[in-house]
Amino acid sequence: MGHRPEAQFKRRLFQPVTRFALLTLMLSVSPCTATAQPSDQTTNVAVGSVEFSDAYTLSPGDRVRIDVFKVTQYSGENQVLVDGTLNLPQVGYVSVQGMTLKEAADVIAAKFSSILRYPFVTVNVVTPAAVKVGIAGEVNRPGSYTVPLGESGSQLPTVTRAIQLAGGITQIANLRQVEVRRPLRSGTERVIKVNLWDFLQTGNLRRDITLRSGDSIYVPTTTQTNLAESVQLSSASFAADRSVPLNIAIVGEVYRPGPYTVSASAKTGAAGETGQSGGGSDRAPTITRAIQVAGGIKPQADVRRIQVRRLTRNGSEQTIVIDLWQLLQSGELNQDLILQDRDTVVIPTATAISPAESTQIAAASFSPDSIRVNVVGEVKQPGVVRVPPNTPLNQALLAAGGFNTRAKKKSIELIRLNSDGTVTRRAIAVDFARGLDEQGNPALRNDDIVVVNRSTLTVFSDNLGSVLSPVNGFLSIFSIFRIFTQ
Repeated sequence: MGHRPEAQFKRRLFQPVTRFALLTLMLSVSPCTATAQPSDQTTNVAVGSVEFSDAYTLSPGDRVRIDVFKVTQYSGENQVLVDGTLNLPQVGYVSVQGMTLKEAADVIAAKFSSILRYPFVTVNVVTPAAVKVGIAGEVNRPGSYTVPLGESGSQLPTVTRAIQLAGGITQIANLRQVEVRRPLRSGTERVIKVNLWDFLQTGNLRRDITLRSGDSIYVPTTTQTNLAESVQLSSASFAADRSVPLNIAIVGEVYRPGPYTVSASAKTGAAGETGQSGGGSDRAPTITRAIQVAGGIKPQADVRRIQVRRLTRNGSEQTIVIDLWQLLQSGELNQDLILQDRDTVVIPTATAISPAESTQIAAASFSPDSIRVNVVGEVKQPGVVRVPPNTPLNQALLAAGGFNTRAKKKSIELIRLNSDGTVTRRAIAVDFARGLDEQGNPALRNDDIVVVNRSTLTVFSDNLGSVLSPVNGFLSIFSIFRIFTQ
């Protein structure tokens, strides 16, 4: 009983010191240090309300400084072991995994109370441990990652930093509903909703929350692709690396359909053909660039209903409809969708295209520079001529030098190899005053053959020459014989 007044005096003496020390500790440990301790139950938390007021919790690998007031022999630096314990002098192992700094200080003080009368303990983090997290969903390389600390050693990893390590987000990531699932000591987990889209729009760093070891990040799939947002997603700091080549497939109305590897600076075809593509190396591959890689678009392509078939991380497929006609008419660059790995671009066949529309498509940057047309027969320069896409028949004749004196000038023949393997052949009346017209002056396609036949008089003359050729030869020999006999 004689010691009770002394004990009460010491409690009153240390009480203000304890409160001041705890307040100083909570303000200096880290940006995520806070006053509220989360309850041990699964909750959905809005960013900016609770997780930034959560106290830092200890995990294996943390290096801490333990100070026992006025007992220097028990003070010093220590590291949380792999089993989540601290090995302290005199008292042995103390489990601190998942505890806040205040909780750890209380537990350590309770341990030292067996050998000290009034132990007062403070705990500070010297070097936080590397954070181990799992990442799933719409990232390029889902899996488990160890997120390193910042250059100073005190900057804790964030959600965007972890996504960068996982290869960046895909183009169908739903940044508004990112989830951080945090395990609790009770065995349950806590789900924190993170709006990274708001982070991109406002630069609010409170959205890019600090991670803890054991967190799981899930990036869900968006239900509908927004073409305007796609450009912003591709330029984010945690987007996929643009220098990584993309494996894509292009089918339909292009000149060289098939699989391709497309990068920001070069293109490589399925057969190994390599060449430089337009644009700088900082521009991500788009639909129009993929079409250029595949030899360009054909005149009969329906550019209003191009499809991009994109696989999600759960194995399903999304179809994105692209209207490149809007790009040609109004310059709407959002229609030039940025591609991602394993996309399939499908270019359908148009049922009907007006001559004016065909001319605009042929002049587009994603059309080939030229097509091959073989002009044979009675022209001045027969052979293969290269002409721009959608060139009318009349211009191809002029490119071959025009008719020679033996040509049948009223009509020619057009031979065309169709995509289904069939061959069509039709006679077309020649009228150089006629404009682009499918019936009288059709637009030519790649590998068309134009045949210019001989005129009727030329055919008669050639046949007569063939008949008289033996006689002429005999007369020539007879004339030579007469010369020698004279």
